[in-house]
Parts: sequence; structure tokens; C-alpha cells
Amino acid sequence: MLKIPVNSMRHALFLRLVIMYLVVILPIIILGVYLYNWSYTNASQDISRNTLAQLSSYLEDTNREVEWLEIQQFDMLQDGELTRVAVTWDMMDSVEKKESMDYLVHRLTSIKNSSAYMKDIYIHIPSIGKTLSFGNAVHDLERGRYDQIRALSEQSGAKRLIRQGDSLHLSASKYGGKKGEEPLYIVQIELDTAKLKESLNQLSVYPESGSFLIAEEADFTLLGSDKSPHILNEYLQAPRLSEERSMLLRADGRSYHIDKAESSELGLSVVTFLPEETVKRPLNKFNKWAWLFTATSILAIVVYSLSTYRLVHRPLLLLVQSFRRMEGGTLDIQIEHGNKDEFGYLYDRFNQMLNKLQLLIDQDFKQKLMMQKAELKQLQSQINPHFLYNSFFILNSLAKTGDTDRIELFTNMLGEYFRFITRNGEDNVYLSEEIKHARMYTEIQKLRFSRRISVQFDELPKEMERIRVPRLVVQPIIENAYEHSLEKMSEEGFLRVSFERHEPDWMIVVEDNGSQIDDAAIQALNDQMTNNGEAHEMTGIINIHRRIMLTYGEGSGLFLSRSKLNGLRVEIRINPKEADGDAPTADRR
Repeated sequence: MLKIPVNSMRHALFLRLVIMYLVVILPIIILGVYLYNWSYTNASQDISRNTLAQLSSYLEDTNREVEWLEIQQFDMLQDGELTRVAVTWDMMDSVEKKESMDYLVHRLTSIKNSSAYMKDIYIHIPSIGKTLSFGNAVHDLERGRYDQIRALSEQSGAKRLIRQGDSLHLSASKYGGKKGEEPLYIVQIELDTAKLKESLNQLSVYPESGSFLIAEEADFTLLGSDKSPHILNEYLQAPRLSEERSMLLRADGRSYHIDKAESSELGLSVVTFLPEETVKRPLNKFNKWAWLFTATSILAIVVYSLSTYRLVHRPLLLLVQSFRRMEGGTLDIQIEHGNKDEFGYLYDRFNQMLNKLQLLIDQDFKQKLMMQKAELKQLQSQINPHFLYNSFFILNSLAKTGDTDRIELFTNMLGEYFRFITRNGEDNVYLSEEIKHARMYTEIQKLRFSRRISVQFDELPKEMERIRVPRLVVQPIIENAYEHSLEKMSEEGFLRVSFERHEPDWMIVVEDNGSQIDDAAIQALNDQMTNNGEAHEMTGIINIHRRIMLTYGEGSGLFLSRSKLNGLRVEIRINPKEADGDAPTADRR
């Protein structure tokens, strides 16, 4: 085990950086952040507390005003003279009519003068076609205003405030004895929007602050000042935030401190906003300390950054660059470092690691590579005697039938077949040549089994033609299908060779419709190929699997399963990206 000398502890880079950080940076940062946050939090909470109390008081006063208006409205609704006018108007003479109208107008004037929040009061009497108001006395029935306020009243149900136009209204109706008839009259009070806006302006303590009134059920909003509609829009577009009593709101690039109070009786909310910089204004007395803190922090950051770069970043960058060069195959690099710190220790061990790595490559890796290539050649050599035996068997069968034409054709194809095997000593061939060789084999077999076995041999895709594969990996699979499945079938046999692409693998699929092999045997063969390191008989399928896996690595090879044709399905998977130097990837021409 490698150990760092005890006397080098005084040179420890980690210890020096920790002490520097604790002495210079940490106390300043903690103190500055604490003072600023503490001051800002207290200022913000004080403003919110005072503002919420003011808003609650404002809503209570507004509720009392509305209650007073509702009392006056109710008194007017129960006035006997008003009921007599609405019911017996046609039976009254002109003098009585004039006296009644003068009396009602006088009542309206008294009610209007009783509250500054009332802009006007209306009495709509549809039975006589008249509307009475403070502003216009007696005039013809305002049918539009009457129909609208009646509809809004019926829709609003128990809501106290109703929006008509750009103002809020109170409405009360008196009905006769018959169900379904229109009301005898409606008493409508219009609230003074200008007075409400004036009262909202009184809530703004700071020059840049403002307020607005929201009646969500009535879909009514009122700004205390026309200078800040964008703040109201941003607030209304954030429904989840608007549920909070105090919050921060971002509008037009500025942050605003928002406080809100609600009145469930009126269905009203009153909201005030204040720029965040105004909230921070009490902190201006800390300006000198803030500048001192900023200068000290900058100096500390510069000192810390320079020290970190010189002591950590630059040596670490040199080590990373050396590792990258080593990954690229350069092993004759040495790192020099004169300081007795952790990097000196790492550089020394890095140099020793490179020397040992070069030694291991010479003694171990190259030997294993040579053994692998020797095993590959040995596995390939096992294929040829097996196929030669089967070829002579077919030729013998044809000779017994005395069919000289088919013998001539067969010998020509057999000559081409063995020319492919013996023409040179290459370990790997193009897939187009391998498939041509396999197709030649199926043509040879057609001479023998043309009536019993049909073959579907798909065309090789252009993208796969230039892939290099070990010699004799497709034909033995086809031969295996003939020998162990198709030849033994009593009904017509079928063999299919197709090509598929599943990124990043190319696949050659050989499948038949035989039923000679069961699922247990398929699983046993898959297990043998998976455990290729164990000692077992080297069958033809396992032979091919080992050769492909040696060439293309893990993930490539043979994969067996039950075919949709009910026979055996053999997938030859090839991943050209994983190929070694003896098997170039596909040519992407």
C-alpha cells in the first residue's frame, strides 16, 4: 500500500486551502449575508404588518358604508307611498301623482346626501313606465338600465355588490303577490367610483406605492392611480400567488412588495403595492458597510482564485491532459513537479503507472492478442472438413441416380464453391461474397430437394455488402437446417434467409418450418453459447458463434429462438462498430 509521508502534512494543499477559506472568506460572507437578510426581513415584515392593519381598517369602514346604504335602500323599498304609486297609479289623479313624485324625489335626495360613497340612487317602476333618480328626478323608464340590473340581480343571487358598466351597484327588488311576474319596482344605488378611487389613494403612503380594489365575484377592478395598470394585470394573471396575503410580484422588470386584505362579507379585496427598492430604502445607512464588504469580498475572491489556479487548477489541468494523451496511446510521457504536495505525489505515481502499463502491454496484452488470433484460425479450420463430407454425400446421391446433367451442374457449382474456400488465405471476406457462397450452397441443395424443399433467399441490402465477416458463417447455418430439420420432414419444407437492421446491429436471419427441435433444446444451445468459456463439445453453431464474437465482441454472435414458421430461427448479429482491426466496418459509399 502506498503511503504519504507524515512530514509532508505541512505541505498539504487541502489544509492550506481550508485555512485560507475559513480565515478570509467565510466570516465575511456569513456576517454580510446575515446583516443584510436580517435588516431586509425586519423592514419587510414591519411594512406588511402596518399595511395589513390599514387595509383591514379600510375594508371595515367600507363595509359599514355599504351596510348604511343597504339600510337606506331597504327603508326605501318598504316605503308605503312608493308601493301605492306602483300599484294604484292609474287610479290617482294628477295632483296625487305630482305629490307622490315630489315626495319620492325628496326621499331620494335625503338618501343621496346621507353618504359620500353614493353617486346616485334610482327607482325603476315598470308598471308606470317611470324611473326616479337623484340626478334626473322623474323621467321615462330607463328600460336598458332596468333590464340589465334586473338580470344581474337574478344572476348574482346572494352577492351584495353588482357590476353595471364601470361601477358597482346595490340592487333590491319588491315583487307583488303573483309568482313569475316582474318586480313592482327596483331600488338601485350606484357607488361613486371617484370616491372609491380617492379612498384608495389615501392608502398609498409612499410616492411610488399604489393600491387597487378587486371584486372577483362581480368581475370588477379599480385602480387608485392610472399609472400602474401593468401591476394589476400581472397580479390578476398569477391566481395562485394572489391567494397569499404578502408576496413579491415581478412586473416590467421591477419587483413589487404586495399586501392584500379581504372582506368575505363584501366579496372585496384591497391590494397595495410598493417597489422593493422602497422597502430596502431603510438599509441605506448600511451603504458604507456594504461597500467595505464588497471590496473585501472582491479582494478575497481574487486572492482565492489566484491561489486556487496556481496551486490546484494548473497542476490538475496538466494531470488531465496527461491522462488524455495516455488514453490516445501515448505512453512515453513523464510529468515533472518540484513541490512536495499532493500533486507531486500523484505525478510520481502517474509516472510509475505508465512504466508498469507499458510492461503489462508487452508481457500480457500482446500475448493474449496472439492467442486470440491463433484460436480464430483454429476455429475456422474446423469448418472445411465438415462441409467437404456433406458435399461428397450429395455427389454420391446424384451419382446413384445416374442423372449426368445434374452431376455436371453440381460439379460446376461445387468447383465454384471450393474456389471460394481455397482462393486465398484471408480470414475475413466481404459479406456480399459470403452471401453469394451461401446462395450457391442453396442452389446445390435445390438439385437434390427441389420437390420437397422450397427456398426464399432475400437480396442482400446495399448497405451490408461491404461488411467484412469471418469466412463460412452463413452456409453452415443453412446446412444445419437441411441436415437436422428439412431432410427429415414428411411434408414440404421451407427455408428462408432474410436481412434486418436494428441499430446498431445488422442481422442475417435463417429460419425454417421444421419441428425437429424443441424449446428445451433451443434453450440448451443458447446456454452453451452464453457460457462459451466452459468445456463442452465444439458444435458447428457454437463454432460460428465463437468466431463472430471473437471478431466483433460481446453482443454479436448467434441467437436462437422459435421461428414464426414453427422451426428454428437463427439470428447472426453483427455490430461493425465493435469490430477489431481484422474486420473493417461497412463501407458507407
